[in-house]
Amino acid sequence: MSNILFNKNYPQEKNMIRPAKPEDAPTVAPLMILALGHIAGIFGGSENPDDGIPFVENFFRQDKNQYSYANTLVYENESGIVGAVTGYDGKLLHELRQPILDELHKSDPDFYPNDETEAGEYYLDCVNVNASQQGKGIGKKLITAFCEHAFSLGFDRVGLIVDTGNPSAKKLYENIGFQQVGKRDFMGHQYFHMTKEKPTADY
Repeated sequence: MSNILFNKNYPQEKNMIRPAKPEDAPTVAPLMILALGHIAGIFGGSENPDDGIPFVENFFRQDKNQYSYANTLVYENESGIVGAVTGYDGKLLHELRQPILDELHKSDPDFYPNDETEAGEYYLDCVNVNASQQGKGIGKKLITAFCEHAFSLGFDRVGLIVDTGNPSAKKLYENIGFQQVGKRDFMGHQYFHMTKEKPTADY
């Protein structure tokens, strides 16, 4: 994603959505941890999600993995980076996840999660906004920008999963145009599978 110029400016607010850079890692990794929830504890080998921050920060700085800066857009304002969204082509899931699995297999050789996405959709893996900046519509702007990016690449569908125990997040996605198309079990939790289709041109 980062090798495609994608800047969206909000001049009246002095805010900007831009491709992430490797040096954004210390700020973006904690945001990713918030979005990953219980999965973050697996990365840190702990029940404390924050213990997974170094793991995510390390992979964020690298290319060609699902948590790479290359797959991330950030929202920046006068306070710095306050939000981020990460995603990729669903058909590349196994390729992008392999570096993560290689590291996790050092301590748990039997760890093999099922698939959360599939070919044919541009997958929104995680999105979060700093707690001090929530309620300002930043998450909605990030998700909208992510969808616009996916459609500009030629994808007809953006997909995501949202925990069935998080109705407020499901409502947010519905307000942006996502619809529930099914359910998926992933790493011990049940999720709604939601998609947003590329708008058709009116003639």
